[in-house]
Amino acid sequence: MNATALPTRQTPAAPGFWRRAGRHPGFVVGGVLALALLLAAALSYLWTPYSVYEVHMDQKLLPAGQGGHLLGTDAFGRDVLSLLLVGARASILVGVIAVGIGLAVGTALGLLAAARRGWVEELLMRVCDFGLAFPAILTAIMLTAVYGPGIVNAIVAIGIYNVPLFARIARAGANAVWGRDYVLAARVSGKGPWAITWQHVLPNITAVLIVQATIRFAIAILAEAALSYLGLGTQPPQPSWGRMLSEAQTLMFQAPQLAVWPGVAIALSVLGLNLLGDGLRDLLDPRLSPRQ
Repeated sequence: MNATALPTRQTPAAPGFWRRAGRHPGFVVGGVLALALLLAAALSYLWTPYSVYEVHMDQKLLPAGQGGHLLGTDAFGRDVLSLLLVGARASILVGVIAVGIGLAVGTALGLLAAARRGWVEELLMRVCDFGLAFPAILTAIMLTAVYGPGIVNAIVAIGIYNVPLFARIARAGANAVWGRDYVLAARVSGKGPWAITWQHVLPNITAVLIVQATIRFAIAILAEAALSYLGLGTQPPQPSWGRMLSEAQTLMFQAPQLAVWPGVAIALSVLGLNLLGDGLRDLLDPRLSPRQ
């Protein structure tokens, strides 16, 4: 048996993927919402209606549509639409880097555990279990007590929490692949564990990791908003959706729209990424995909 000639799990480049994706309502809606998030952040680098760093107290708390402000102004006279656009940067930055840390480190640990087995696997999994005992918010609080609040500490805290999650997923998927016939054939042919991991195991769990990364991206946005709300994440004067909610809580009866707009932005972003992740799961899992 030629192990290298055996098929691997279907990837996004497979024929018919985009045709099936266009017929998947969850994937389409999630893709549109995720694209809107990316475009909002990209647009903020090129243009915003007003500067988010200038205070105009004579224009504070304007309702939507008044004074040339489409979504109104906050308690400092800053344009809410501009704050939302620039605030998308922090969400994407934290999500990409934090999930990237978890994906890279966690996948490496999970693959190592599956390849070595024995005491190495047991030790790595127990370390991951210990890491799960410290949620991102608790880790951020500990980092803040030592190094002070900031977006870097938020990224590190969320990234550390993602590592054991990806490690467990990668290890479970890798263990399943290691029991396949074509992997046994590769071992008989003389391939070492690292060559098998790179050539056979990793390609077959990539789809699972992509789906999980998309879902963890949504959770990272929620975590960043929560940390900024508590004052542990993005610091002034850099806008953040979580801090916009924190600043709006004292004005709920006077200007409730200040809490509505960032709340809607967070909700739509998380909804879009979750729908995108669910759609990718359906499209990339050969057991859920229709026969071509």
